[in-house]
Amino acid sequence: MAETPFTFDASDAQTPEEWLLRMDEIGEELGYFEPLGETHAALFIDDAPTLLVTFETVESIRNDSPEQLPLGARIARGKGWSHLCVMASQQSWYRDPSVWGYFDRLVDDAFFEDFDRVVFYGAGMGGYAAAAFSVSAPGATVLALAPQATLTPDLAGWDQRFAGFRRLDFTSRYGFAPDMTEGAGDVFILHDPTRSYDAMHAALFHRPYVRRLRCPHLGANIEAEFAKMGILEDLIRAACEGRLEPGEFHRLYRARRRHAPYLIRLAGRAQAAGRAGLTRMACRRALEMQDHPRLRRMLAWAESELGLAGAGA
Repeated sequence: MAETPFTFDASDAQTPEEWLLRMDEIGEELGYFEPLGETHAALFIDDAPTLLVTFETVESIRNDSPEQLPLGARIARGKGWSHLCVMASQQSWYRDPSVWGYFDRLVDDAFFEDFDRVVFYGAGMGGYAAAAFSVSAPGATVLALAPQATLTPDLAGWDQRFAGFRRLDFTSRYGFAPDMTEGAGDVFILHDPTRSYDAMHAALFHRPYVRRLRCPHLGANIEAEFAKMGILEDLIRAACEGRLEPGEFHRLYRARRRHAPYLIRLAGRAQAAGRAGLTRMACRRALEMQDHPRLRRMLAWAESELGLAGAGA
């Protein structure tokens, strides 16, 4: 009887316990799955000498993909790349001695030296970790979306969003993310400059080798917006293939012109600033994709301001 081929999929997992068991089976077949303390784990898939390291949450892994697989695993699988996902089951910013110890072991074992290219990726809390732990793989590329630089009150006490997490230790191992990128290759920090806290964290990454790419009007969750535009995986693939440059980013980012939520936010900002022409342009483009009373009201205001009342969409 022919052997049943291994299925790289966890869609049949109904409970957290079943899902963890499936991760363990995938790890045993393709690399390893290792718990890191009580709230973190690492899934490693061993393949080609390009390694994509992602920092993801269990919640996002289980909810964002029907396969219940890490984003990084889905991207790496399509290219035959190796993948390491460090996952957290709660908001921790990966500030756990078990995680630090894991990366210490990877360094001691010269793990990253087996790969021709290493890319660290994460968003928000994961973006912090991607930058902070990149120090373990000198020369690695870092792609971080709206990362926090730290939450320690002395340096980021102005960020009121995560006040309950300031008790976490950001002063010991792998602590201040901007400093941890000093041995990296290219570092890309993507953020929405209209969100003051995100912009202030991005400013803390001011280094000669850091490229801060602005994504105005994308809102609180850049990763989700990129995914809806269909460019998130393209960005990560470009980083893994050594093609990510500001020009490539801006080429992909043109997709925002066909993304209604972005256009609606842009129109609202433009109206608030009294920019009737930009408001009209954004509303007309958004109305091509969806009809909404707010858009029509903003369009009517803009056309009235421009002396085009009655021109319509």
